[in-house]
Amino acid sequence: MSEVKNKGQDAKAASYLLTGVTTDEKNKALQLIAEQLLADQMIILEENKKDIERGRENGLPEAVLDRIMLNETRIKDMVHAIHLLVELKDPIGESLETIEKENGLLIQKRRVPIGVIGMIYEARPNVTIDAATLSLKTGNAVILRGSSSAQASNMAIVQSIHTALEKSALPVNAVQLIEDTSRETAKELFQLNDYLDVLIPRGGKNLIETVVRESTVPVIETGAGNCHIFIDETAEQKMAEAIVLNAKLQRPSVCNAIESIVIHEKWFEKYGVPLLKNLQNHSVEIYADEAVCKSFADAKLATEEDWYNEYLDLSVSIKLVHSVEDAIHHINKYGSKHSEAIITNNDQHANLFLQNIDATTVYHNASTRFTDGFEFGYGAEIGISTQKLHARGPMGLHALTSSKFIVHGNGQIRN
Repeated sequence: MSEVKNKGQDAKAASYLLTGVTTDEKNKALQLIAEQLLADQMIILEENKKDIERGRENGLPEAVLDRIMLNETRIKDMVHAIHLLVELKDPIGESLETIEKENGLLIQKRRVPIGVIGMIYEARPNVTIDAATLSLKTGNAVILRGSSSAQASNMAIVQSIHTALEKSALPVNAVQLIEDTSRETAKELFQLNDYLDVLIPRGGKNLIETVVRESTVPVIETGAGNCHIFIDETAEQKMAEAIVLNAKLQRPSVCNAIESIVIHEKWFEKYGVPLLKNLQNHSVEIYADEAVCKSFADAKLATEEDWYNEYLDLSVSIKLVHSVEDAIHHINKYGSKHSEAIITNNDQHANLFLQNIDATTVYHNASTRFTDGFEFGYGAEIGISTQKLHARGPMGLHALTSSKFIVHGNGQIRN
């Protein structure tokens, strides 16, 4: 039996054992994982260093290396997220609906685990801990398949998780890592219908499109982040500039960073060039339409590809528009349905934008960087879904559950 099928079988068996685990036992296991991560911190960082060195030798871009990189602060953030997760209410067993029929039947709809979750992801080793802990909190087993670029880090983290689970009431096999990172194992995971209940890809556009196209296992699509900010005519200059700089510069390599700025032409006439100079002073490469290029000589003429591009680095595209309606049309055409923002003092324009933009999260006078499970109060997230079925937006605990109907009777038969 192949590694993928063997671990799928083990995860499936573990998922049935998890149905009998209490909330206290799950929380205790999470606390043990947090403690073990801190205890193994130096080992994890040493393995992460190997991934970084190998990545540099292979010519990986700095944006990718940043996503792979762990340090003491990032590990402490992971541990903090686990502690927050422990404090969150366990959704499993929650009564969603109760119906009492005239014939005496008592019908309850309750929240239950999905079963076995498959995660296929690129670069970020923090996804390993997020996916594992969110799955365990919701009573799910999980099969993890990271990329070769972060495999040493992933293996060290999963070893810590297993060490912790051995001291807990939860089965160690509830968390599985596919060690063979070849394309063949990825394709095998796509077809693992006998053991997987859902597959969640988290990474770049190519990975997500491949999983959606080739998987026979149901997929929750976590889309790329071609996020926009629209600066309306009435936007305050200082606010607009602060939000743009935060959304672009704070961490350019993440999916909720902006990749494009759409600007009302009248606002640009007053404040556009100073904004672009400020971006340029922060080493941002600017790709823009002809109107912007005429006013700002250092901008490069944008191509059609630029409007679709998720740069994930210090690059941004700039588009001038005549109205909020033009901005909505442009963003809905080129955006990835992730996070979009409007900066305006016109409530009518704000409401029009919020209502008509097709995205998981829309903002009025705030940075797109808040689209995150931690910021939304979910503790952590397993991804940000850009589809409309089952889950949409940052996926916390509820997104990793299903439901079942439990019917109590006293001998009723159907006539």
